[in-house]
Amino acid sequence: MIRILCIGKMKDKALHMLEEEYKKRLGAFTKIEIVEVRDEPNERIEREKEAALAKEKEGERALSQIKDSEFVILLDLHGSHWDSETFAEKLGNWQTASSTLTFVIAGSLGPSPDLAARANARWKLSDLTFTHLMTRVLVLEQIYRAYMILNGRKYHK
Repeated sequence: MIRILCIGKMKDKALHMLEEEYKKRLGAFTKIEIVEVRDEPNERIEREKEAALAKEKEGERALSQIKDSEFVILLDLHGSHWDSETFAEKLGNWQTASSTLTFVIAGSLGPSPDLAARANARWKLSDLTFTHLMTRVLVLEQIYRAYMILNGRKYHK
């Protein structure tokens, strides 16, 4: 089973449609679940202490949704960067190790230290910056691509 744990709600209808399309495609390979937890308002956070408190609250909400048995992959600017074939291999290995893989997309301020510490792996999706809503779709697409590679299908070329 694959879980995508997102801090914040999907607010864009077009991206939601893409998200649903990839969830449908992934259904041929695995059970897929999207879990959303509330994010903290942070448009006016200017002090480091306020930002740290917001990240802590978001991290607590996310951690409350993760079981000890889950293998957690945190989307992280400081994570490892893989090509599609390497990611597919890692996905296959992770699924051998755990029946539930949880990909965590932290809030716009980044992950709390406790959330980062819980991660079994940290994945840098790109050197580019994407909105959190776009990241949700990109993660689903890359997971789908990985399953296609693992199953010898030609989608990824």
